[in-house]
Amino acid sequence: MHSDLIGKIEKARRYAEEPERIKFDELRATFHGGNSDHVITLKEGHWGCDCSFFHSWGTCAHVMAMQRILTPMLTSEALQADLALASTADALS
Repeated sequence: MHSDLIGKIEKARRYAEEPERIKFDELRATFHGGNSDHVITLKEGHWGCDCSFFHSWGTCAHVMAMQRILTPMLTSEALQADLALASTADALS
């Protein structure tokens, strides 16, 4: 019986080293920003944040940070906002 548990622990360690096995469908998190806390959501590949910058631009530092942290676990759709903003920044420089 203990060998079964040991096997599961070893398997969990291997899985933890392969975050690309995980894809988020939905996510809700509190992000502790520089000035206040913000609620970030991911649903059906679309991000949301309750900060005012997000409402104007469709992305923000909080979402971009989450995208960087979770990159191997996000669908290509969930990564698009960051890529679009990076393209805009490249075009302006």
